[in-house]
Amino acid sequence: MSQLGAWGLALFCVCLTATAQVLLKMGMSAPAMQQAMTHGLPSVFWLAVTSPLIWGGMFCFGASAGLWLLVLGKLEVSMAYPLISLGVVLTTLAGIFLLGESVSLYKIAGVALVIAGVLVLAVKA
Repeated sequence: MSQLGAWGLALFCVCLTATAQVLLKMGMSAPAMQQAMTHGLPSVFWLAVTSPLIWGGMFCFGASAGLWLLVLGKLEVSMAYPLISLGVVLTTLAGIFLLGESVSLYKIAGVALVIAGVLVLAVKA
């Protein structure tokens, strides 16, 4: 795998992880799950085990972790790991645009700082 391919795979892993977060949030926000949370951990556990959204999120996490091994085999960890912070950006944007979460100046500033930090590290690469 080329360096460019490794960078592309790293970005794909970040997207998979962000997708996992959104799927897990959707699964945990389902009305049945919210009601189960008032009844204790065993109720939540059994609903989570049978939730396609939870399973989808866990699959995305697992796939991302497995593919990340290939990334680490090709890129320096000091360059690869900061890319994971782009997951914060993608997850925040997904929360706003897909889940209807609130937008605030603090969220915008935080996302901008994360992007700036990744860009600074990418320039060195």
